[in-house]
Amino acid sequence: MAIAELVMPKLGESIMEATILKWHKKVGDHVKLDETVLDIATDKVDSEVPSTVEGVITEILYNVNDVVPIGTVIVRVETGAAQAAAPAAPVVAPVVPEPAPVVVAPAPAPQPVAAPVPQPVAPPSPVQAPPPVAEVPYTPSAPMVELLSKPASNRFYSPLVLNIANSEGISLSELERIPGTGSDGRVSKKDILQYIADKKAGRVPAFQAAAPVYQSATAPAPVQQMAAPATAPVPVAPVATPAPAAAPIPAPAPVAPSVPETPAYQEPIVPVVPAPQPTHAPQPVVAAPPAPQPVVAQTVAQEPIKPASRFPEQQAAVYSAPVPPAPQAVYATASNKVSDPSGVQVSGATEIIEMDRMRKLIAKHMVDSKHTSPHVTSFAEADVTNMVMWRNKVKNEFEQREGTKLTFTPMFVECIANVIKRFPYINCSLDGDKIIVKKDINIGMATALPTGNLIVPVIKGADQMNIVGLSKAVNGLADAARNAKLKPEDTTGGTFTLTNVGTFGSLMGTPIINQPQVAILAVGAIKKRPMVMEGPEGDTIAIRHMMYLSLSYDHRIVDGSIGASFLTEVAKEFEKWDINKRWFHYL
Repeated sequence: MAIAELVMPKLGESIMEATILKWHKKVGDHVKLDETVLDIATDKVDSEVPSTVEGVITEILYNVNDVVPIGTVIVRVETGAAQAAAPAAPVVAPVVPEPAPVVVAPAPAPQPVAAPVPQPVAPPSPVQAPPPVAEVPYTPSAPMVELLSKPASNRFYSPLVLNIANSEGISLSELERIPGTGSDGRVSKKDILQYIADKKAGRVPAFQAAAPVYQSATAPAPVQQMAAPATAPVPVAPVATPAPAAAPIPAPAPVAPSVPETPAYQEPIVPVVPAPQPTHAPQPVVAAPPAPQPVVAQTVAQEPIKPASRFPEQQAAVYSAPVPPAPQAVYATASNKVSDPSGVQVSGATEIIEMDRMRKLIAKHMVDSKHTSPHVTSFAEADVTNMVMWRNKVKNEFEQREGTKLTFTPMFVECIANVIKRFPYINCSLDGDKIIVKKDINIGMATALPTGNLIVPVIKGADQMNIVGLSKAVNGLADAARNAKLKPEDTTGGTFTLTNVGTFGSLMGTPIINQPQVAILAVGAIKKRPMVMEGPEGDTIAIRHMMYLSLSYDHRIVDGSIGASFLTEVAKEFEKWDINKRWFHYL
C-alpha cells in the first residue's frame, strides 16, 4: 500500500495561494481517479480540485476557509487500500464452499419463517396511501411563485441585478421579496430573469397592491384635515372640483384686508361648501357606477390641493394660516415627493454590506497592480463603420452556418493580435530587472459575472485562429464564465487583456493592468457622429460609427512612444476592416 499526496494546483502566474471553499470527501471515503475532492477559490475563478489517484483518503490537512499556498500538500490518499480489499474476497471464497452445505442450510430456513413477519406489515401500506393523496391538493399552487413573507432588506444586490430591475420597472421593495438562490440568499441574474418571466406569464401574485396601500395611508390623512367638506361630494370630484377650486380664489380678495379678524375664518368656508352641492344634484347620473369611484376619489382628493400649494398667500387669507398647510405642502403631489424644502425628513439611515470573498480578492489584486505598475493611459478614436456594416451583413448567415453568434469581440481580438506581432514589448512581463517577452499571443477578455464581479478568461493562441475560431472561443469562454463552469486553465497564461467598457454604455475608461501583464486595452461604446471625410474632391461630412480606445500600460517597460504607436495602429487596423471580408473561405 502506497500513500499519494494531493497538492494545491497552480492556478495562474500571479496566483500564489487559494482558499478552500468546501470538502466533498472526508477521511475514510473512497475516491476515484479525477473525482472532485474539494472546491477552491482565487481572485480569478472558483474551481474544483480532482483526485490524481484512486484510493482511500487517510488525512485531510486543512479546513474550510483556510488559505493554502500553491504546491502545498492538502490531502493524503492510500492508493493500495482498494487493491487490498479486492483480493480479500477471493481468499474467503474457497474457504466458504466446504462448510457452506452445513452452515448455509439453516440460514435459508429462518428466512422463509421471517417472510410471514413482513406480511402483516403489508396491510399498513394501503393505510399510508392517503397521506400522499392529502398532499395532492397542494400541487396546483406550485405554478404560482411565492414571494418572501418579509422583505430581505439586508441583502446585497449586484449592479447587474439592479440594472435589470430598473429596466423592468421592479422597485426595491419588490426586489427585496424575491427569493434568491445565490450565496446567503442573494438574488442572482438567473433569479431575477426567472421572476420577470413568471411575472409576465401571470405566475406571480400581484405585488403592486402594497404600493397603493402606502400612498392611501399617507395622502388622505392631510386631505381630510383641509378638505373635510369635499368628502361628501366624492362622486362629483372628477368634474366639479376644478370649478369650486377657482371660485374661492376671487373670494379672498375682499377678505384679505380683514385677515387679523379670526371670525373671517368661518365666512369663506360657508360659500365653499354649497359650491360643490349644486353640481352634486345633476351628478346622480354619473354616480351610477359606485364601485370604481372610490379609486378615483383618492387621486381627486389630492388635486384640489395643488392650486392651494401654488398660492400660499391666498391660502393663508382663507384659512387664517393654521398649522395644516405644512402637511398639505408635503403631500402636494401624487408621487409623495415634497414641494416644500422644510418638509424633507433626513433619517440618517445607513446600510453596512460585507464584501464577499471574491470581491475582497479582486480589490486586493487591483490595489497591488497600482502599487506595482506606474500606469499611463493613452486615448485614440477609431472609425469602425466597416466593422459595423460587415457584421450586419453576415451575422445571420454566420450564426446559421457556424452555430454561434458573431459579436464585435472576436473582430477586435483578431485586429489586436495582428498588431501585437509588430510590438513585442506590449506582449511581455517583468520579473525583477528582466523583461520576459512572450512568443504566444494569449488575449484575456474581461467578463462580468452575474454576481457583479469580474473575471478574465484567456483566449489561447489568438493569432492562430480565424474569425470563426475566435467567435467560438469567445462565446464558449463567456458562457462558461456566466455559468460558473470555467476551469483553472481557462484563466491562466494571459499576455494581454481586452476589456469592453462600451458594453455598459461607457464612451471610454482607464483600465487597471492585469498583473503580471504590462498593458490592457479598453474599447468604448460605438456611437454615430458626423465626421469630416477627406476625399479627392475635397472634404465632406458623413455619418460614421465612431469608438474611443484607451490603452493603460506599465511605464517601467512601455514608454509613451511605444504605447501611443501601438494604440494608433490598433485604431487603424479597426478602420481597415475589409467590408467584403470572406469568413467561409475554409469550406
